[in-house]
Amino acid sequence: MAAPTTPLLSERRGGVRLLTLNRAPSRNALDPALVAALTGAVRAVGSEPGVRAVVLTGAGDAFCAGADLEVLRGLKGASVARNAADSARLKRLFQALLSCPRPVVAAVNGPALAGGCGLATACDLVLADPRATFGYPEVKVGFVAAMVSVLLSRQLGERAAREMLLTGRIYSADEARALGLVSRLAPAGGVVEEALAEAHRLASGAPEALALTKELLLRTSGLPLGQALDAAAAANVLAREGAAMQEGLDAFFARRRPAWVTDEHGPA
Repeated sequence: MAAPTTPLLSERRGGVRLLTLNRAPSRNALDPALVAALTGAVRAVGSEPGVRAVVLTGAGDAFCAGADLEVLRGLKGASVARNAADSARLKRLFQALLSCPRPVVAAVNGPALAGGCGLATACDLVLADPRATFGYPEVKVGFVAAMVSVLLSRQLGERAAREMLLTGRIYSADEARALGLVSRLAPAGGVVEEALAEAHRLASGAPEALALTKELLLRTSGLPLGQALDAAAAANVLAREGAAMQEGLDAFFARRRPAWVTDEHGPA
């Protein structure tokens, strides 16, 4: 009997961790095993020595088709507690992506639908193949794009989010780019390579500053202006007192590359 397929592939590419959703026959649909594996992998990256950025992509010709509908069908008649536990697993995955101290780049190589579109939305940058598609078709099967709606409305604004979520329409990569859902388009067939190159560029920044910037953006989203500026001022003080800024300034005036320190293992 053939060995079961690993739901998530993980590969080190220098200072970048490449994570590949590996359920190609189901268009990389999110079943409990894949959700658990991806959540664990993203959390681990935050403390992995030398890893400075993450690229997330899908095996085969799809990025991610969203929740595994067979799993959802199997939950028919399940208790509230069981449905709540399944929902909580997905929430932990989105929280892991959003709070990961390393920049996460989505390399959308094909359809990114429903929860799969949500995965891309939770990443810091989204690069897309010109043939990729995006959408939240949950309403067409009687479901609700609940958690991802929070991310979507914050990123695109309520009007664009309403159109996407209520119509269930599928958007082309060009349309998604115009909305702001996609950062930029990659050459056809080259989105993973482009995302890896972008991740390596991101990795040239100070890990401490990148993590603080991500935390600040997450904390201030939706806050009233005064509270957001208070949080920003506190982050400004932390940055001024941090070793990263001193090293960055020393390197700038010495005309050398900064030697960022990411952890107790020394320079990255």
